Amino acid sequence: MTIGQIARLPWPVFSSYEWQQGGACAQVDPALFFHPEGERGPARRRRDEQALAVCSGCPVLASCRRHATSAQEPYGVWGGTTETERETAHLRARRAPDPAR
Repeated sequence: MTIGQIARLPWPVFSSYEWQQGGACAQVDPALFFHPEGERGPARRRRDEQALAVCSGCPVLASCRRHATSAQEPYGVWGGTTETERETAHLRARRAPDPAR
C-alpha cells in the first residue's frame, strides 16, 4: 500500500473500530482469517470455509462487511466475504455504468 492509498481507511479512532470487540472472530485464532503465503487450492478453500463458518453466526457481520467494503480490505476473510469475493464485487462496481450519465 502506498501513502496515497491510506486515505481510504477510517480514522484510527477507537469508536471507528469498537464493533470489532463483539466479533465472533475475537474468540478464534486470527490466522484462520488470513492465508499463509503460497496457500492454494483445497487447503485455502477449507480454511476460508472455516473462517466463513465463524462469520455466519457473528453479531457484527454487517458492520464488518461495511468496513471491508469501504476500506477495500485486500486480505483475509472479513464480513463473511473472502478477498476474492470482495475484489470481484469491487471490479463489478467499477465497471458498472454510471446511472448519472
